[in-house]
Amino acid sequence: MSLGFWEIVLIVVVILVLFGPKRIPELAKALGRANYEYKKAKTDLVEESKSLIDTAEKAAEAEDKKNNNQA
Repeated sequence: MSLGFWEIVLIVVVILVLFGPKRIPELAKALGRANYEYKKAKTDLVEESKSLIDTAEKAAEAEDKKNNNQA
């Protein structure tokens, strides 16, 4: 489902009526910052999870080597 031209115009008009033209740049800036923070947090979580997975895999390999040497 995509938005047509008139739907977008209606949304813009409603936003202008609710917030006024002076507050829209402030809202856009806040939305941009929130989007940036979200992407940064997402990237940090992905990197941390990859690091944890790598650490777990190395520990499992070390345990396997230890078990193979004892057998």
